[in-house]
Amino acid sequence: MHRPSYLKFLKKSHPSKRILILANDNHSPCEHPMQFAEFARICEHIEGIPGRLEMIQEISRILSGLDSDELPVFVQFVTGKIFPDWSPLKLGIGPNLLFDAITLIVDGTRGDVIGEINKRGDVGLAVQAILERKKVLRRTTRSATIQTSLFSKDLELLDVYRDLERIAKMGGRSSQQEKLSLIQNLFQNASPLEGRYLARLLLEDLRIGVGEGTMRDAIARAFSVDPSLVEHAYQAMNDLGEVAGLARSGSDALRGVHILPFHPVKMMLAQQGTIDGAITENGAVAAEFKYDGSRFQFHKAGTVCRIYSRKLEDVTDALPDILETLKASTTHDVILDGEVIAEKDGKPLPFQTVLRRFRRKYGVDEMKKEVMMRPFVFDILYLDGETLIDLPLKERRSLLESAIHTHVTPQLVSDDPAEVDRMYRESLASGHEGLMVKILTSPYTPGIRGKNWQKIKPSVDTLDLAVIGAEWGEGKRAHVFGSFLLACQDQGEFSALSKVATGFSDDQLAEVYDLLRDHVLSES
Repeated sequence: MHRPSYLKFLKKSHPSKRILILANDNHSPCEHPMQFAEFARICEHIEGIPGRLEMIQEISRILSGLDSDELPVFVQFVTGKIFPDWSPLKLGIGPNLLFDAITLIVDGTRGDVIGEINKRGDVGLAVQAILERKKVLRRTTRSATIQTSLFSKDLELLDVYRDLERIAKMGGRSSQQEKLSLIQNLFQNASPLEGRYLARLLLEDLRIGVGEGTMRDAIARAFSVDPSLVEHAYQAMNDLGEVAGLARSGSDALRGVHILPFHPVKMMLAQQGTIDGAITENGAVAAEFKYDGSRFQFHKAGTVCRIYSRKLEDVTDALPDILETLKASTTHDVILDGEVIAEKDGKPLPFQTVLRRFRRKYGVDEMKKEVMMRPFVFDILYLDGETLIDLPLKERRSLLESAIHTHVTPQLVSDDPAEVDRMYRESLASGHEGLMVKILTSPYTPGIRGKNWQKIKPSVDTLDLAVIGAEWGEGKRAHVFGSFLLACQDQGEFSALSKVATGFSDDQLAEVYDLLRDHVLSES
């Protein structure tokens, strides 16, 4: 196994202890398991690179030197993920558990830890500062209490992954304490710099600027394959770590990738559009009702069926009625894309009603009796061993209608704006959101929002509101405000009107936090 030439190791007196130094030279590559300290220094180096092209070049050099076990883990970690999106494993570590672990390590108070995070505005930098102070204190005292096992064992990249995998698999009443113990042990063996990136990784927000596109291009460069092949394989597998391993094997391995049942892929997305614009640009289009429900992906192979949400979470147990309905509608092995809505007396209910079912873990049978759920299927991605995403919509629709005999979304194909507009108004009159207009020649592009699918919805009035309160975010957004209480002015007084918590990017939340942090009057 070979490391990139800009990484050089100096051995201290103990052969197992290594210090990583960044050096732009041509020293011989080293052979050793990747230490988490090395990973942390790589992250620090990447975080300081201002240009995307240079970042791609540096990451590609690292990828080419990793062994087959380290490669997928490194790819996931650097993009801020522990497991691929399709995986049923979820870490389930919120900021509170992280704060508790750090508090135990430094013998301080929870308030001290939270105060440091608020001061730094970044959980990683805060943990680094806390551990650095602990390290200095440890060096300047002979107290047996303070001279604990901090920094006592080198962490290897794969060992960290295995511990996180163990955490994700934990369940039961004692799982929180077991998770806390494992997290505490990781930080006990972490240097301050390791702690910085370990804390961010636990919240799945590494904050070094490496997104999926950057990693895709780095993989292509590292293994001399076409970026389009990497992208296509990623769309089918939804796992950049696995894709990197295939890319190392060459272009043919990437070309041979297929969608597989029970390995959910990201769902194709739509952008705003107009009926006239879509028809003028493309001629005849496919028009379908736009439902106010929740997207789902239905997978069937033999007698086994599963349902996944838009976030690729397995929601099968929450939707047993939908499962049985779709299972009975086809004899084929399929992956279907659709929307499920809630109805009462033949009228659609608000989206929130559907969302409650998707999140339900207990009392599902009782809730089934209260609310009728109805699926609408509008696309097919896989049929009896064949991947269909590269086929044009027109062909996929034909295959869909042959594979499933009920619950297919009605579709109008027309180049007449007036005819499509009538369908749009019919949708609104039925209580639905509007219309989806789709290009007949378009492939299915997982995770991509573009003009091939356009949503037609009524324009809404806007309101100018003031922010009068906020709540801390959760998970990777724990260091910024995650939701906001909005108010309108009424005769000189502010009246609370609504709370908003969705639609913000991480950068936007960080910007708003910087604007509001000095205006906090009280905190409870």
